[in-house]
Amino acid sequence: MLLRRMLLPLTCTALIALPAVLWPARGGTVRTAPGWTAQAAARFWTPERMTAAMPAPGRSLPPVDQAAAETPASEAPDSAAYIAGVPAVGVLFSVGDDMAAHYCTASVVHSPGRDLVLTAAHCDPGTDVGFVPQYRAGVGADRQPYGIWAVAEVFTDPRWAPDDDAASDHDVAFARVRRNRHGQRLEDVTGANRLAPTPGYRNRVTVIGYPRLGGDPTDRAVACTTTTGRLDRRDQLRLFCDGFSGGTSGSPWLLGYDSRTGTGTVIGLIGGLGGGGPTDRVSYSPLFSDAVLALYRRATGG
Repeated sequence: MLLRRMLLPLTCTALIALPAVLWPARGGTVRTAPGWTAQAAARFWTPERMTAAMPAPGRSLPPVDQAAAETPASEAPDSAAYIAGVPAVGVLFSVGDDMAAHYCTASVVHSPGRDLVLTAAHCDPGTDVGFVPQYRAGVGADRQPYGIWAVAEVFTDPRWAPDDDAASDHDVAFARVRRNRHGQRLEDVTGANRLAPTPGYRNRVTVIGYPRLGGDPTDRAVACTTTTGRLDRRDQLRLFCDGFSGGTSGSPWLLGYDSRTGTGTVIGLIGGLGGGGPTDRVSYSPLFSDAVLALYRRATGG
């Protein structure tokens, strides 16, 4: 099945050589070279490169204000609403043979090292990747509200494999990021969501993600509060909310979302079967089971 949320390959003549390479490790762990730092990422991702990396514009959502994303449970909308974004959710930028810009969404999760982000495993966040919290369109890395953070190490379940329906239950990845140029840790700057096992199939969640420009020319964050259910004959969740197009893979599903802090308890993410769903209106999530908690423990060193 087509992974509808992944970015199609792009080419760019402005691509420059970067010092970072992959350092493979055992057990679904990937490390990047020490030369791939927040400073290196910021030097590369100028406003011009961020703009040049974007595909041609596509359709957009109707203009909805941020208050619509916080509608009470009894009046939940069936479409995502534009929001200004929150510090603990952002985008992944990638550099490689094909230059791609914010191809997936990721979120900060609380950890002892205060340096951990969560996304879908099919986002493959291990190759010269930077995380940009509360991404703002049209400006370079040096003017992003919370900067750009270089991914240092990625953790996935050894049972995960692309294009394998059975393995889609393990479509979860954690990534540690390096400190920024000021020596700060990510969570100290942005805050974080709490990770918890999925309590059941029916949950009231808020989903926050970043469609890429090819699916939404406004290039802004979207959010939707709705109720999940079970994906038929699978141990995965499903929800119905229009507006989660390509680029929203990895978007966190937040229980008890607090609009004042922009955080909640993350119990799922856009991912799983088919890369997270068959259309922009239908999204899937793996269950956060003991396996996900074990992966978290490995990512945090125990």
